[in-house]
Amino acid sequence: MSVLLRGLKQHVALPLAEAITANPDKKVESPIADLTAVVTVTDDGGSSGRLRREYRILPPGDIRNCMVALSADETLLGRLFQYRFHAGRGLRGHSFGNLFLTALSHITGDFKEAVRVSSEVLAIRGRIFPSTVQNVSLEALLVNGRRVRGETRISRSTVRIRRLSLLPRRVRPLPEVLEAIALADVILLGPGSLYTSVLPNLLIPQITRAIAKSRAVCVYIANIMTQPGETQGFSVADHVRAIHQHTKTGLIDWVIINSKPISAGVAARYRTRGAVPVPCDVREIQKLGIRIIFDDLLEEHGVIRHNSARLTHLLLEEFVSRRHWR
Repeated sequence: MSVLLRGLKQHVALPLAEAITANPDKKVESPIADLTAVVTVTDDGGSSGRLRREYRILPPGDIRNCMVALSADETLLGRLFQYRFHAGRGLRGHSFGNLFLTALSHITGDFKEAVRVSSEVLAIRGRIFPSTVQNVSLEALLVNGRRVRGETRISRSTVRIRRLSLLPRRVRPLPEVLEAIALADVILLGPGSLYTSVLPNLLIPQITRAIAKSRAVCVYIANIMTQPGETQGFSVADHVRAIHQHTKTGLIDWVIINSKPISAGVAARYRTRGAVPVPCDVREIQKLGIRIIFDDLLEEHGVIRHNSARLTHLLLEEFVSRRHWR
């Protein structure tokens, strides 16, 4: 999500006074009036997991990454929030931003308020909300009948997932999330881990119902590579089917797919880890009633990512300028 937000923030409308200061002699026009990121809170590994267990707060790591991606200036404050301690008993492995959010949660007594205040410190362009403020975890039912609990264990499993659930079963979404969905023109799902990033938010029934009810176009940004264990052997259509099986058929209107081939050297390195390019089965996707957009969205710098600028340009061109609706 942070890759996507980093590109979109460049086109978010600034407050009038700030916009005039930035461009005193130019007409200020921004295609995005409001940008809202809804972040899952099921992480139980690394620094986030330790803070979650020791201080009984929601995991801050994913939210921290999104705040830095949306910050007006990533050079100093952004680097500070991402700084990770490499030594020191108790400190090693923690990032400054995670500790900052933890401390602020205890001072304010409210994780949501801590996110809001931290967002002000970073002067983010947009808003960030956890999907829920309840202490939730993931449970996966595997095809062999075994149940695995916890995001970290699920992501390490080498057996295909049959069904994903939230614990506790009844989870209340943040009201601000439902409001943002109701007011949205475009709803973006992904890119990100299918079972541990994309689906957890959609497992909250009120969020899924709000998306289905919304007049907004719903766009799924397909992953470029499969993930060992989670989506090994999955095509793009398999990703979409998994989302529909956990939510409702017809939730997604469009899917965006990278069309640029991956270089042989990088592909070979990923293959040794059990990851391959996600195959695109056009006919199967079309059978699901979903329209497809292909584009060169690949960025390679040792690792494979979506190109933030090209993905943003595509989204603005197709779903803001041309106004594709449901």
